Amino acid sequence: MRPLRVQGAWLSETRAFTDDRGEFHELYSGPGLSGALGYEPGVAQVNRSVSRRGVLRGVHFAQMPPSQAKYVTCLSGAVLDVVVDVRVGSPTYRAWEAVHLDDPHHSLYIEAGLGHAFMALTDDAVVVYLTSRAYTPGREHGVHPLDPGLGIVWPDDVRPVLSEKDRTAPTLAEAERRGLLPVYDDCVAFHRTLRGQTAA
Repeated sequence: MRPLRVQGAWLSETRAFTDDRGEFHELYSGPGLSGALGYEPGVAQVNRSVSRRGVLRGVHFAQMPPSQAKYVTCLSGAVLDVVVDVRVGSPTYRAWEAVHLDDPHHSLYIEAGLGHAFMALTDDAVVVYLTSRAYTPGREHGVHPLDPGLGIVWPDDVRPVLSEKDRTAPTLAEAERRGLLPVYDDCVAFHRTLRGQTAA
């Protein structure tokens, strides 16, 4: 697990075992992830999306607490996966980091409270993501992925395709004014509680 620049995000690199029959690959290891994080994130839901080139999903996040952590893997095709710090008061607030995912041996872990988005760089890009909490519509929010205030650099040779929900999402500044964003101190307290439960 390699920590990214945005606090609370990690890149996981897992091994594959090959022989003349093919390949075996442990896509996700709960104990391995828990050892790196210091707490057990849990898995409540497994989602799969298939996107054509240019589809842009996000920036999505859930209310805190408990929000929703994500473990994201691109099984086929390629995506540009982006984590965004939408936590008001965070040392890295407004920062974002992009990871090119085109290998199922690499996954992105995004801690609860952070924003997440990705753009499909190929047709039939298949993304699977494990979430720590089930999807709860009333607690889900978004920030416009093309918000100039965020300044995420998406590929300039790919035309973004957004859902109506993402197209009408507020800017980060608007979401902050409306009180929709997670608060960094709440996120820290929540994860401290999880680490305490693990230690007990």
